Parts: sequence; C-alpha cells; structure tokens
Amino acid sequence: MPSTHLSLNYHVIFSTKNRERWIAPEWESRLHAYLGGCVKKLGGVPIEINGMPDHVHLIIGLKATHCIANVMRDIKTPSSTWVHSDIHFPKFQWQDGYAAFTVSASALETVREYVRDQKDRHTRYSFKQEYLKLLKTSGVAYNARFLW
Repeated sequence: MPSTHLSLNYHVIFSTKNRERWIAPEWESRLHAYLGGCVKKLGGVPIEINGMPDHVHLIIGLKATHCIANVMRDIKTPSSTWVHSDIHFPKFQWQDGYAAFTVSASALETVREYVRDQKDRHTRYSFKQEYLKLLKTSGVAYNARFLW
C-alpha cells in the first residue's frame, strides 16, 4: 500500500487531584477550550470535551506517531499551569493517572453523545460508578486498591 490511512480516536478521562470539585462552572468552558488547544498544539484533533467539577472527558484524534503517555503529560501539565496563572487558582492539580480507551469510527458518534451527556449522567451515577463501568466494559484489568 503506497500510503498510510489511520483512524486513531481516543476517549480519555482524568480527574482533579483527589477528585476535588475544583472546576467551577464560571471557567469550565474556558478550560475545555484550553484542553482542546493543547491537543491541537500537539497535532491532534479535539473531537469532544466535557466534564464535571472533578473530572474531564476528551475524545481526541491522534497520529500514529503520538504516544498516549506523552500526549496526556502535554495536555495536563500546561492546562494545570493555565489554571494557576489565568484562573488564579494555585492549588489546582490533576490526578497523576488517567484512563484512555480507543474508539472505533463506527462508535464515535455514540461516544461523543456519552461525553456531551456528562451533566445529566452524573445526576444518576457517581464518577466511581461511571469509571468502573468503563473499565469493565473495555476489558481493562485493574486493582481496586489503586483506584481511589
């Protein structure tokens, strides 16, 4: 085949340090825009971004040359710095870990709707319930001792 064709979409989730409810409605949309800008700066495509006061969901399209660990570092570090400097919230931090799931093109719209529906979903399910369900559905092995 003379050229490369990719569809590498990821659903990533990460929370604030100790799942503190630090992301305020007054600046949440600015944070989401900043996160999208971080993805673009890396050469990725921000497809959908939403979240809650204690965590965010991003659907992003990446290149074959991207390393997910580096992408996460290069999204979380500058966005935390941005919250410190532009929002003037110096104690803001992201949790060290994250979840990343691949999303097939055929499931992309369903996952986008899932991310868009965060506010409503969390009236029925806690972050913990949501996260465990995503891990189980995706077949990700985990040790519950290291989740919370």
